[in-house]
Amino acid sequence: MNIAIVTGASSGMGREFVLQLSEYVRPDEIWAIARRGQELEKLKGECALPVRPIALDLCREESFRELEGLLAAEKPNVELLVNAAGFGKFGFYGDIPVEEECRMIDLNCKALLRMTRLVLPYMGKGGHILQLDSLSAFQPVPYITTYGATKAFVLSYSRAMNRELKEQGIRCMAMNPGWVKTEFFRHAFATNGSKVQYFDRLYEAKDVVKTGLRDLYRSKKDYSVHGFPVRTQVRLVKLLPHSLVMNVWLKQQRKPKNNRNLDA
Repeated sequence: MNIAIVTGASSGMGREFVLQLSEYVRPDEIWAIARRGQELEKLKGECALPVRPIALDLCREESFRELEGLLAAEKPNVELLVNAAGFGKFGFYGDIPVEEECRMIDLNCKALLRMTRLVLPYMGKGGHILQLDSLSAFQPVPYITTYGATKAFVLSYSRAMNRELKEQGIRCMAMNPGWVKTEFFRHAFATNGSKVQYFDRLYEAKDVVKTGLRDLYRSKKDYSVHGFPVRTQVRLVKLLPHSLVMNVWLKQQRKPKNNRNLDA
């Protein structure tokens, strides 16, 4: 049985991946993973391919044991893994519970690594891995401090793994969007106060996912960035001192832009 696995599939870009991946791959089944089982069930009536909802919390050890048992029992060929599970918190570090910061590391980094390692034995030549990353991976971001640091890990890990997996004929790519209109903001704003309030451009999840899948299957990139303005920003960040980049970021936050109704 050929399958695709998508984590974080109950909403946002994870959900959009489930809906769009049939344009590039035709597995017998999509294993859609997230905590909210009821939301996963809805995908069965919306997706062009068969969906198997698997309700798991990837911050819990037992979730990986359950998935490991399922893979061992069914021995599928995994054509595609999309690690889209993750969350962020905005705000002054002292306003974010340290438990939440550790949970960000657990989900954004450790769970992504464990999913990758768990699935690789079931992936052969021609397999693809897409790691949902962030524009914040390219620079330190005050008031998005821990989230940005987790995404820097994802970028470095994904690019290096892409080199290691080349001999096996497997592609691994990080996807680094800018601001995307999803449920992400609802959680991120809970601790924000007024620290992060400048959002230069807001993109639609369907457009960002379309770019990511195209780059994964039709390019040799090891990271993907949607939108010319964001790609330009990435190039500048690579050239400029990070102290200057952080100064510009902090100055921008004094002038709210596109920050209304994002946490609705």
